[in-house]
Amino acid sequence: MLRTDKDPAPSPASRFLKSTDWLAEHLRHRDVVAVDASYYLPTQKRDARAEYRNGHIPGAVFFDIEEICDHSTDLPHMLPGSIQFGEAVGALGIGDGDTVVVYDSLGLYSAARVWWTFRIFGTANAFILDGGMPKWKAEGRPLETGDAKRTPKQFHAEMNIGPVAMLADVRMALTDRSAQIVDARSAERFAGKAPEPRPGLRSGHMPGSFNVPFQNVLENGRLASREHIEAAFTSAGVDLDKPIITSCGSGVTAAILLLALESIGHTPKGLYDGSWSEWGSRPDLPVERG
Repeated sequence: MLRTDKDPAPSPASRFLKSTDWLAEHLRHRDVVAVDASYYLPTQKRDARAEYRNGHIPGAVFFDIEEICDHSTDLPHMLPGSIQFGEAVGALGIGDGDTVVVYDSLGLYSAARVWWTFRIFGTANAFILDGGMPKWKAEGRPLETGDAKRTPKQFHAEMNIGPVAMLADVRMALTDRSAQIVDARSAERFAGKAPEPRPGLRSGHMPGSFNVPFQNVLENGRLASREHIEAAFTSAGVDLDKPIITSCGSGVTAAILLLALESIGHTPKGLYDGSWSEWGSRPDLPVERG
């Protein structure tokens, strides 16, 4: 059912979120672009692009994190270079100054990674759709099939490398405690009790890192309240007054923790782009279990 004036939508939990009401009202504006950023782990055996073609928010373009990435490395969906990103999103019909509203099919999952990526490359007006596709569908809003066609635009990408943590940054942080490494993977994967979804990776975690599973900052597929988010971090031993670098399996759910932290006024020092896909594949790096 669509909302009525007698049933107003509550304000989103973060200034980085846009409501479904807002998107529905602004969807046809030329400078507003909805972006389907759906992505699944290899073990889920789902085709995000095929699902997009079967039904997406009208006018939404599909952002493939496996394509718009650095192809010079074996690590999954690492950030691309500025030229590659600018050309790719420009071809999608996204230009300088556009407002980008990213969503995914799970509510809040890969949308956070693509939101972060747009911000890294200079999009000031980058947001996430509060509740994503599940909320849009639950409200009976329209869907469109096939591929959306937008006129290509110019997107001049400039990469801000400051918030992008590299392996050297993480090793230094773990050594001198200049920042806390917070891992968004499940407790079972963090403890080394569950196998990694990608072959060839050791199980466990970085010595000295903290574990805040990304689900702990969500409620029903949406960003949780400020109190809930703060409790998720502090109960895991994280000091919210000290620098934080977020990590996960491949840099996707680490962005959910980053979004959660920024939403409560704590800007993280960075996101470890290589995450466990890099650390767990390196036999020269220490791993703890338990």
